[in-house]
Amino acid sequence: MKDIKDRSRRLRFYRKIHGVLGGTLFFFFLIIAVTGLLLGWKKHSGGVLLAKSYKGVSADPKTWLPVDSLQKIAFNTLRDSVSAELSTELDRIDIRPQKGMVKFVFADHYAGIQLDCTTGQVLHIETRRSDFIEKLHDGSYLDALIKLDEQPFKLLYTSIMGIALILFSVTGFYLYYGPKRIRQEKLTRSAKLV
Repeated sequence: MKDIKDRSRRLRFYRKIHGVLGGTLFFFFLIIAVTGLLLGWKKHSGGVLLAKSYKGVSADPKTWLPVDSLQKIAFNTLRDSVSAELSTELDRIDIRPQKGMVKFVFADHYAGIQLDCTTGQVLHIETRRSDFIEKLHDGSYLDALIKLDEQPFKLLYTSIMGIALILFSVTGFYLYYGPKRIRQEKLTRSAKLV
């Protein structure tokens, strides 16, 4: 009988941990779930979350303009067609050789410019919604907002949420399996008494 009482006490303890974690971190789990779902569907969103990658005139790099010329075109396009107030600091230059296209992705905002590598023609001006969603998903949004290079908030956020998810899984399994085991033990003991 003592064994059943110990298991019941452990079950109540796990239920308390599960409840406290769930209540405390509910909002963050909801953000991770919704943003994860959106990120999973971004390529199938019809250009709403992730812009289509357009195709340039030629996939032959010998015909392409130099990267610095393409960069000047991207910066001018950003100033003239999006906003003169936005920073031109680049996060990355994403060259798609098979498409003959280059994307300029900016560090301080979510605008993106796609250019034809051969002609320098603007193929698309995009709002990179998926980048924003990704920053919400992994917690780096606050680091970007406060301009923290080492990303301490992202590290803390992902550590807390990862450990919480592990604890949720363990306590959830025990909450599922524990009562079944206690019931089985009670049935076994009552059968022995008869």
